Amino acid sequence: MSFVNLVSGGLDSTLIGVMAKEDHIDHFPLFIDYGQRAAAKEWATCQSVHRQLGLPVPTRMDLSGFGQVIASGLTNVSMDVKEDAFTPGRNLLFLLMGSAYAYQVGASSVAIGLLAEQFSLFPDQRQPFLVQAEQAIAAAMGRQIKVLTPLIEFGKADVVRLATEKGVAGTYSCHTGNSQPCGRCIACLEFQFNEGE
Repeated sequence: MSFVNLVSGGLDSTLIGVMAKEDHIDHFPLFIDYGQRAAAKEWATCQSVHRQLGLPVPTRMDLSGFGQVIASGLTNVSMDVKEDAFTPGRNLLFLLMGSAYAYQVGASSVAIGLLAEQFSLFPDQRQPFLVQAEQAIAAAMGRQIKVLTPLIEFGKADVVRLATEKGVAGTYSCHTGNSQPCGRCIACLEFQFNEGE
């Protein structure tokens, strides 16, 4: 078995890579620049953290035109990074591109770092979407490419705990792309919310 790991330089996707390395599972990290505000910071962090942890060198896919047309708080600085965070089609884009890359490199699956459903805010983070996406991908590719969600039983507190145990450090998860986390985007708030668990 081998899989494409959709990576962002963040804690969740980095932890998936570390777990795969420990289990000696071949994986192909894929960073997608979809025109997100944080793309430059995420990509730099992604490369750095993969180097530090001895993970495979990530491949970057430039789809930045997506974010130029599909405006959200994640792609457009004039919109609110938290209130306007939903980016229509983003996770489907990730899974489709990850699956196309999996097809290309001969991998059987694509992994996305979604957490337990009670922490999901958007329809493209939930099980019905994942099932239907997998079916659509199989129809599009002419063969099954499994969608993996290795962290789906976890809350952010669980991820932080496990990542700390495994020595994962230096990741970046803020949606603004600023050097200091903003403290109010969904990614930042996940950490704050789970600190109290």
